[in-house]
Amino acid sequence: MSSRLSALAACAALTVFALAAPASADAAPTAAPAPAVDPVQVDLATNPGFEIPASSLADWGSVPGWRCAGGPAEAALSTTAPHSGGSALTVTPVSGDSTGECVQTVSVQPNTTYTASAWVRGSYVFLGATGTGRDVAPAWAETTGGGWKQLTTRFTTGPTASTVRLYVHGWYQQGPFSVDDVHVSGPAPAPATPAGSVATTDKVVFFTVDDGWQRTPEAEQFIADHKLPITAFPLPMPAGTDPDFFKRVTAVAGSSVQDHSVSHTDLTTLSAAEQQVEICDARDSLTRIFGTAPTVFRPPFFAWNADTLQAAANCGIRTVLTADADFSWGASNVWHPGTLQPGDVVLLHWTDTLATDLQRALAAADAAGLKPAGLASYLR
Repeated sequence: MSSRLSALAACAALTVFALAAPASADAAPTAAPAPAVDPVQVDLATNPGFEIPASSLADWGSVPGWRCAGGPAEAALSTTAPHSGGSALTVTPVSGDSTGECVQTVSVQPNTTYTASAWVRGSYVFLGATGTGRDVAPAWAETTGGGWKQLTTRFTTGPTASTVRLYVHGWYQQGPFSVDDVHVSGPAPAPATPAGSVATTDKVVFFTVDDGWQRTPEAEQFIADHKLPITAFPLPMPAGTDPDFFKRVTAVAGSSVQDHSVSHTDLTTLSAAEQQVEICDARDSLTRIFGTAPTVFRPPFFAWNADTLQAAANCGIRTVLTADADFSWGASNVWHPGTLQPGDVVLLHWTDTLATDLQRALAAADAAGLKPAGLASYLR
């Protein structure tokens, strides 16, 4: 045990020094460049203070914004002496083979420097990030002496990085540890783009299907028979309950599974931090189930605000999409003059009427000389 800790301490203590090359004495004088304007720095971490409670539709025992390897058997929110606010994360590894690791995915920009920090309590607690493209040793504390201690580390992303895996963990057989007030400071990403249709002159229309509570063989058969590319926006709970169904109905080329929040709440009633949990946790659940991270977000009830656009961007979402036609539950509503037009987005729902709703939507598209197409490829 002592040799493992010693080796780890030696590795974490490594420091790399970069030497600046001297300027040439023969260089011609040049005008002084205009001072650079630093980008706005924001906290990109999701639920950094562990203050946001889990939705009733979230994964059972989950910590909003985080995925802990030991699940609820190891990790839980605690109200006992947090660093700040009303709660902190406390992890109690249940076996000698567990470090109690908890992680979250953070969206980043390439070739950019970020600072990660967290207040920790316990022995041998580590904070770091992987997948940066230029990984560095974590920050760590041998002991915090029973109180809280801040860990800080900096990393610079590589040229292709779009997300990193932020982690915090303890060490083997070192007992419980607590974490609070996690921050990832860096430049704010550009807000996601709101859209109700797709700008294209191609004679295409896009069928989008929300929620996922009612899954019928008739709808599945209609999609397969007509080879319809479908953009599904399921909530994580029905998607996790019947993942094979959603894999089958999105098997046609051009189909995809996108983000629709965790709990189908009107996001405009939530804070920016709460909106980020709703979007990022749904992204993480769908990525684990289907293997591809969503890049499009459908706000429940089409309700969104400026916080939604920024929260979506912080979760790696590029487009916040509503629709301009609704063929759900027997409707045939086109929310602009005339018939369906190129680039229109059609709203449908996974209901017991979906097979006939799809038939009616397909007939309307045919009458307008349009063909259903895959949405994601048009929004890249």
